[in-house]
Amino acid sequence: MSSTHATLHAVRREWTGFRRPARLIAMATAALAVIVLGLLYAFGNHASCDGPCPADPTGPDGSLVNDQFSFMHQDLGENGSITVRMTSMTGTITYPPPHHDKLVPGLVPWAKAGIIIKDGVRQGASYAALMVTGSHGVRMQYDYRHDIAGSAVSGGGVSAQAPRWLRLTRSGDTVTGHESADGERWEEVGTVRLPGLPDTMQVGLFATSPGDLTLVRAGLGAATEQVRWTQAGGVFDHVGLKGTAAAARWNSDTVGEANRTDWEKYFTASGAVEKNGTITVTGSGDIGPSGAEDGARPVERTLVGLALALLIVLVVAVRFATSAYRREAAGGAPVTRAELGAKAIVVAGVTLVTGLLAIGIVMPVGVTILKGNGIPVLGVSVLTGVRVVLGTAAALALAAVLALAVGALLRRARVAIPVAVLAIAVPYVVTSFPLLADGLSQWLLRLTPAAGFAVQQSLVAHPQVVAHYAPSTGYFPLPWWAGVGVLGVYTVILLGLALRRLPGSGERSPDPR
Repeated sequence: MSSTHATLHAVRREWTGFRRPARLIAMATAALAVIVLGLLYAFGNHASCDGPCPADPTGPDGSLVNDQFSFMHQDLGENGSITVRMTSMTGTITYPPPHHDKLVPGLVPWAKAGIIIKDGVRQGASYAALMVTGSHGVRMQYDYRHDIAGSAVSGGGVSAQAPRWLRLTRSGDTVTGHESADGERWEEVGTVRLPGLPDTMQVGLFATSPGDLTLVRAGLGAATEQVRWTQAGGVFDHVGLKGTAAAARWNSDTVGEANRTDWEKYFTASGAVEKNGTITVTGSGDIGPSGAEDGARPVERTLVGLALALLIVLVVAVRFATSAYRREAAGGAPVTRAELGAKAIVVAGVTLVTGLLAIGIVMPVGVTILKGNGIPVLGVSVLTGVRVVLGTAAALALAAVLALAVGALLRRARVAIPVAVLAIAVPYVVTSFPLLADGLSQWLLRLTPAAGFAVQQSLVAHPQVVAHYAPSTGYFPLPWWAGVGVLGVYTVILLGLALRRLPGSGERSPDPR
């Protein structure tokens, strides 16, 4: 018999042995855990609005975005420019709890004030902006996801004695940003193309300021998020416009909501004021990509039942491995490499199919239910969606083979099951909610086999967005391919060690002592 036929025969034999009612019921339970818990999560989340919930803004690429700022603007033709001198940038932040009714001066790092060219005042419309930020220097940003760094001059360094000149120039679909310290010598920050712009755009000055993220200690050193309201303002003069109507007047608008908070109602309203050639713009909000920190759900949030499924799969895999050693201990045939290899193939195949069916059902159905309940869901590309479904099922299969190898090495289920659970399931579970310190959670997801479940992450960490980028909020420390690599290395090494201890066909089993 050829080696291929022998392998196929061994796999068929192990598949027959695997198909015991208890094991099949356990695998079905694992699949149902993923589906039922995921659907319960989706059905249990509803948007709470006074009347119909407003649609969340989407950018030119269809992704969810934040788009809220104060805007002093007028029409701009296909070719034109705006030049301003910025002489001040200040801000306010609500006082830390419990004194929420107090304000303190200060700028958050991504507070923004500057000039912008935008396709109207609709949220989500295409734009290019040149700005001074709270502590990230001069930046040119466009279409919500893109960020270009300029000089290191930040809001606190701008004054009447040390102003910052900004210029945006439009030429058809191309916008170029320049900055200067004196209005004479200019340095280019960036040139971007915004396809499909209309003949008339809106050009002007803007200000906005995202919430200030405060981390509060919880659990065993973990952190939970609190966001404080903030506001930023910029003062501009020497405003020069080209490509606008000669008698054009400034219009003051707010893109998105404004003056809804108690701070804006009773302390300082957002908006824009022109007086004696000086324009002061004050705003709150943000312009950039939206994420889980804004209340939107990533698609992988529907996989809340994965931890329970993982636990079941690990137990099944360990017991499947140790059953052969119980037979050997009772005087039966010794376990061989071919037998263990066939068991690994069967366990991997069954777990992969189980994971694909469960995840392939719960993720699209759960996302549809969430959207129907008014919950915004972060969109993913087709390739990312396939990677999440196929990759998570593959990670589950690798974890099962790793548990099988642990069972083969330790040979006793009551010893191997705790080891497999502690090494794989426990790190995955305890890092998925605010329990451990962020640093410890990140190291657990770098060094343990649980790193492989980074493949389920669709969230993107944007450098220009302040958020709590930690495992408890869905951000793994390794990219998905590196996490799968860590899990794969553990699996290959331990399975190789287990196979090495066993005899080939026709050989005597070595003494495990």
